[in-house]
Amino acid sequence: MSDSLHFASCVLLLAQRSEVVRACLAGQAPALADAGPLRDDVSTDEITPLPVMVHFDATLGRYPYTGFTAADGQRPVGVDAVRQAGIEVVVAGARYGKGSSREHSVVAERSAGVRLVIAPSFERIYRQNADNAGLFTSTDLGLVARVQRGEPIALDQLLAGRDALAQRILRAGGLLRAARSGLALGPAPLPPDTGPRTLFDKIIDRHALHAPGLPAPGAVGQGGFVRADWRFIHEYYTAMAAYALDAEFGVALALHDPAHIVTFEDHLSYVHRSPAHLAQGLVGAVQGLSRGHRAFVARFGLRDHGYLQALEAGDAGNTGSQGISHAVMAEQYALPGQVLVGTDSHTPHSGALGCVAFGVGTSDMALALVTGAVRFTRPPQLRITVHGRLPDGVSAKDLVLHLLARPDIRSGAGVGRVFEFGGAAMRAMNIDERATLCNMVAELGGFTGLVAPDDETVRFVQQRRGQTLALEAWMCSDPGAAYEAEIALDASRLTPMVAQPGDPGRGLALADLAAPVRIDIAYGGSCTAGKREDFAQYHAVLAWAARRGLRVAPGVALYLQFGTLAVREHCAAQGWLAAFEAVGAELLQPACGACANCGPGASMAAGQVTVSATNRNFPGRSGPGQVWLASPATVAASAIAGELISFQALQARHQHPPL
Repeated sequence: MSDSLHFASCVLLLAQRSEVVRACLAGQAPALADAGPLRDDVSTDEITPLPVMVHFDATLGRYPYTGFTAADGQRPVGVDAVRQAGIEVVVAGARYGKGSSREHSVVAERSAGVRLVIAPSFERIYRQNADNAGLFTSTDLGLVARVQRGEPIALDQLLAGRDALAQRILRAGGLLRAARSGLALGPAPLPPDTGPRTLFDKIIDRHALHAPGLPAPGAVGQGGFVRADWRFIHEYYTAMAAYALDAEFGVALALHDPAHIVTFEDHLSYVHRSPAHLAQGLVGAVQGLSRGHRAFVARFGLRDHGYLQALEAGDAGNTGSQGISHAVMAEQYALPGQVLVGTDSHTPHSGALGCVAFGVGTSDMALALVTGAVRFTRPPQLRITVHGRLPDGVSAKDLVLHLLARPDIRSGAGVGRVFEFGGAAMRAMNIDERATLCNMVAELGGFTGLVAPDDETVRFVQQRRGQTLALEAWMCSDPGAAYEAEIALDASRLTPMVAQPGDPGRGLALADLAAPVRIDIAYGGSCTAGKREDFAQYHAVLAWAARRGLRVAPGVALYLQFGTLAVREHCAAQGWLAAFEAVGAELLQPACGACANCGPGASMAAGQVTVSATNRNFPGRSGPGQVWLASPATVAASAIAGELISFQALQARHQHPPL
């Protein structure tokens, strides 16, 4: 690669003002100082909206930024606009690429001709995906004026501040090309005992790999590789990974330890009832993804959790999947002290069992499939100590929405960090509630979340799997272990929370709403809110309502979607289904569903308002309407009231005795 790079001088400024974006696409980009504020928090949902993800090759180059929403609510970037404008450099605000782990976003940018993205800060998975695809990223906004003047940019300047592994990958043109040039990996020796260590460090040190020419990932910010105990992939990524692997390895392709690879079809099993996919004629393309996924599974004899029934063209049946990938991994596979990687940003879900679980993009997974090794950069660590006990009616979802609303987290204090949760409130939580916190570390911007295993972990594994678990003495953080920062929370002071539409970080106490918020849709489900404990919360509210003859409010649709088949079976065994049906809820088989804009519960019009127990409410994430995030109990109560309300407030409205 040349020692310096030249870029086309017309850059795309993803500014808050839509007219600035249109000017850039017309070849009339203003100077950065004249563009006004840049849009912060540009998510991968906006770079490549979910319906675009039926593509997995250069076709993605037609679609980058087609979901980008300016401050005035307009979407100024059309299909083929970036490619036709000859854009090679894109500039945006802070925390660029937040949200999903989809490598489709960087593939779309690269395929459209983008070679460099500049932003004050990047989300971890996005930046790693960009490296792996050979897309340069920089936090030096001073480069913008130089590009616009047509000056060459030194390669060393683009790589400044990056660790040795990232530099090696970018110089090679991407991760798989770097791997082909030679990455002989072997176990790294355990570091010497130099004092108290965190649980995260202990697990990683036991899984670290040595690569010749690269240091082991021992210090914060140092890149390297770790061995994964489990690798899992779902249908949005399988065909893309297979495409990339065949391109690099051809007929010689072989997978490492296929017995510890798990595959899923969990996102798209309700696509035949997805307004977005039906309106755009994408059901056939989705079936193509399924065919590619199943062909890869059959080719290598992999363990697969697929559809409950085959999806055929025109099938209007109540299909669904065996379960959402990371929810099934926690139920059936993850164990304390392990390392899990999956092609989903909510992979940290399994950290509730005391393992290190993190999301990766397609290239990282492709390498892991053939080597068992995963690219890893040692992150800083935060300790979140939750004292006291959560009040009645307040759940882990309320706790994480409170964390997300903190100014320090909103300004990026959690980006790329490990969140270790502890304290009396955590010890009192069951694994399902701990999983809600670890799952939504993705929204906190973190690398992963974990909770030290304890008696509750042993109970969970015994109850869910019939497996006796013996915890080892090292499976905890040592007293005096060092963290970058520690956050202490008093659980007893928390109240039910909601997050306003647009971002999970726009949280406020439900009691502080300035005016009533009417709703059209209430959705309870997804990996975050489709667990046993979540359904216990739905049932507590809806059984109470059913006893009083209350039903879902007129004009409101309530959807409850199980996270796994085992959760549905548990609800049936507990006798809960009757209460759900009595109030008028529609029960859906397991799938990612409306959370991924892939099924019932997604809005169909911009004027619709949804209250959702899912993890994200980025623009367009669950349809064109406005999405408020809330706990399972608040979602159920709001469905009965027809407006945002806590269970306690709903009870206060209906104080007459049960029938």
